[in-house]
Amino acid sequence: MAIKGKRIKNSYSSFDRENLYSLEEAVKLVAENAKAKFDETIEVSMNLGVDPKHADQLVRGVCQLPNGNGKTVRVAVFAKGDKADEAKAAGADIVGDEDLMNAILGGKLDFDRCIATPDMMGVVGRVARVLGPKGMMPNPKLGTVTADVKTAISNAKAGEVQYRVEKNGIVHAGIGKASFGEEKILENAKVFISQIIKAKPTGVKGTYLQRIALSSTMGVGVKVSLSSVDS
Repeated sequence: MAIKGKRIKNSYSSFDRENLYSLEEAVKLVAENAKAKFDETIEVSMNLGVDPKHADQLVRGVCQLPNGNGKTVRVAVFAKGDKADEAKAAGADIVGDEDLMNAILGGKLDFDRCIATPDMMGVVGRVARVLGPKGMMPNPKLGTVTADVKTAISNAKAGEVQYRVEKNGIVHAGIGKASFGEEKILENAKVFISQIIKAKPTGVKGTYLQRIALSSTMGVGVKVSLSSVDS
């Protein structure tokens, strides 16, 4: 059996793990117990009553957090000509067409988000088997296949979070850093949870929102009372 460290034991003793807390209380507990030697990410996990195997129950999209997510995002853009120039001017870290495709096929994936103009999808399709499993394949539904590369790059750099329900019905995302402070973390949490509630698929039967928990990278999970979340 694994031996829990002193910091984890102290976290456990600071609250009742079986109790349900309001969102405000949960944020406070998680923030107070995020005491690692690095700036921990604050994460939210939501159990949804969906079956992702059915297309009409897939929960997927993007959420723009009001305070960003605290991550430095490297953006690659498939574009050419004027759109390539626009992408570079907008702050894209990598811009290319077939040269970018070849770099990806060669195993070079030094970016976090991939954007493409519509005319480049023929090239992008050739690296789908690489980008797809990593969740980085450009998708028009996520705003990453677009002629407006400036806005797409700006959103990605500003802390836009992409989410997709896993096969067991869980959606999770990093919604900030411990250093943000409780107020900003709470604001981000409210926006993200509200986004997931609004994304309820039409094919869902029964209870959609089942459980919510907050945690930090090295911390323990705090259960959130659903009644404290504005549905």
